[in-house]
This record gives sequence, C-alpha cells and structure tokens, in this order.
Amino acid sequence: MSLNYIKNFYEGCLRPPTVIGQFHTLFFGSVRMFFLGVLGFAVYGNEALHFSCDPDKREINLFCYNQFRPITPQVFWALQLVTVLVPGAVFHLYAACKSIDQESILQRPIYTVFYILSALLRIILEVIAFWLQSHLFGFQVKSLYHCDASSLEKRLGIIRCLVPEHFEKTIFLIAMYTFTAVTVALGAAEVFEILCRRLSFLSG
Repeated sequence: MSLNYIKNFYEGCLRPPTVIGQFHTLFFGSVRMFFLGVLGFAVYGNEALHFSCDPDKREINLFCYNQFRPITPQVFWALQLVTVLVPGAVFHLYAACKSIDQESILQRPIYTVFYILSALLRIILEVIAFWLQSHLFGFQVKSLYHCDASSLEKRLGIIRCLVPEHFEKTIFLIAMYTFTAVTVALGAAEVFEILCRRLSFLSG
C-alpha cells in the first residue's frame, strides 16, 4: 500500500492536472534547477576565495565577505526552490493518501479549491522570494564594495573590496529574477486555466 502512495505522489508531482501545471513542472524542475545547479556553481562557486579587500588579509576578507553576503545566493535560491515546492508537494501527498487521481481533482469542488490554494500559496512564496532577493542582492552587482571594518579594527574604518566577476553575477541575478517572474506568471495562468475548466465543466 505504501508503494502505491509513493507512486501516486510521484505521478502527481510530475503530471499535475493542468496543461500549464505540467509545463510549469518541466520549466521549474528542468530548466531552473539546471541553471541554478550548473551555472550557479560556475558563477558563485569560488566567490569567497576571490573576494579581496585592501589591506588583503584573510581575516579582513572573510569579515567583509560575510558583511557583503549575509547569505550566499546559492543557499538563498536553493531555499527558495524547496520552499516553493512545498505547497504542491503537500497537496499531492494528500491526494496520494486519499487515492485521488489527477482527473478527479478538477471535477470535485473541494479538491479543486485545495489545489487552487496550493497554487496561490506557491505564487505568494515566489513573490516573497522576489522581494527578499531584491533586498539582499539588489539588481546589480558592483565591482567595488565598501566594507565597514571598524568593528574588526578601529583603525581600518571603511575599506574597499573587489567583487570578482561582477558582470556575470549581474546577468545571473537578472536571470533568477526572470525565472521567478515566469513561474509567478505560470502559476497565475494555471489558476486561470483551472477556473476556466471548472466553469466549462459546470456549464456542460
């Protein structure tokens, strides 16, 4: 019985009941994760090692890098991906436990409502992630970062630090904003598709 639950859960996650939902799964699961996993590591993988300040001392570099990056972009985006997956995963887990097939989700009002709520929650989480990303990383990575190192050594004050590959990081930031915007649009389109199909089902 537990194997059937796992199978139903797996199929539900891979094949949502809507066409747009299936495209979202493909876009989200394949393109976005590949982009983050492969290109994200290439752009941000050695950022801390190449982040250098004047004076170029290891403890100063680490101190200023932690000030520059309270959280690393890779960790933030990984948390975003996992968090956004949770609402859909919870719904499909519920559907698997109740042995609800994908076709009946849009035919039973209560299941439709739950599915729409999970889609709306996913949209809200994406919007929150977009807002947090804009506050944490901005929309452009500058080549110089001015670090307040006075708490490390009072004589240092404000020092300049070089940010490696700032142009590539700016492009990557814009790409991640674009991915978030696309997934929000897909989520809204999926809700619209559900409502249209539900109305056509009722009228038919």
